[in-house]
Amino acid sequence: MDPLGGRYVAKREYLETDYRDALSKYLAEQTEQALYLGQKISKSALESDVSPEEIISIHQNALKQIFPDLSSDEMHALDFLLEVMLEYGVAFRELQSLRHQQRELKSEMEIATNVQQTLLGTNIPVIDNLDIGAISMPAKHMSGDYFHFVEDEYNRVAVAIADIIGKGIPAALCMSMIKYAMDSLPEHRTSPASVLESINRVVEQNVDPSMFITMFYGLYDPSNHIFTYASAGHEPGFFYDYQENNFTEMTARGLLLGVDKRTVYKQYERKIEVGDMIILLSDGVTECRTNEGFIERDTLVELIQESIHLDAQSIVNNLYKQLEKMQHFQLRDDFTLIIIRRKF
Repeated sequence: MDPLGGRYVAKREYLETDYRDALSKYLAEQTEQALYLGQKISKSALESDVSPEEIISIHQNALKQIFPDLSSDEMHALDFLLEVMLEYGVAFRELQSLRHQQRELKSEMEIATNVQQTLLGTNIPVIDNLDIGAISMPAKHMSGDYFHFVEDEYNRVAVAIADIIGKGIPAALCMSMIKYAMDSLPEHRTSPASVLESINRVVEQNVDPSMFITMFYGLYDPSNHIFTYASAGHEPGFFYDYQENNFTEMTARGLLLGVDKRTVYKQYERKIEVGDMIILLSDGVTECRTNEGFIERDTLVELIQESIHLDAQSIVNNLYKQLEKMQHFQLRDDFTLIIIRRKF
């Protein structure tokens, strides 16, 4: 004897009896209370995993018992409905399964997002002569952008910003690898070019060639106010000269990470005077798409200029809000913006 099979038969017979009684009561009274009994049976059927086509079969049997003189045409109509619901029931169960999988995937993505934020989280340094602002917003759950600050015992501030051409979990995992690779190279932090060369070798050995990674690494030394930097194909930032009230591109040439493990990166320097700003960004900022097309870099400069009197964090927040509004509040790419200004 199959106890599980017997239990199913008992549940089916119990449901059929309840259904017949509820249907009889409704046909006799046609009241809201009678309809409520039908709702209770529906919940019971769901709990017992009764399929939609089985409900039609139960309804058909109930009608036979309540109206034994039903015409053959009426019974054939119910047979037709039962055949329709057989296929519908299969599709319905597949849809329910997909929805369940989607809920599980969403839950896993939320967990992965929280883990990524924890792993890649960074604190903005508080330095007497520097004003620093930063914002990084993913276009979807997982971000392909990464930025990180490190302050050493000499108050030198290192800043890294990277961008993976891609999104989702693979990009997030790659960013985690880069972050920990950087954490293992403290001896090279005073040389941005050396940092990129070390990270480049790690990426070349561990990342799939189909993934493209850009990175910018800079170091500010408060003893001489020199900003030293190097770039691995990253989006050029801006330099704001306070005395001249002028923006220029911080062009720095360098091959993408992981293309050639022997790549040597060139190092650049800029003297940072009082009021000057370093503006670093990912291509999600410069490739902001509006109804008229991609935003021009000159437009970015104009938007920054409008908030130039504010502190660095307010500037990046304002720019993000303006660009988000221009995109109808739907980011098409990960957005990262960093501003470093020498205080007055």
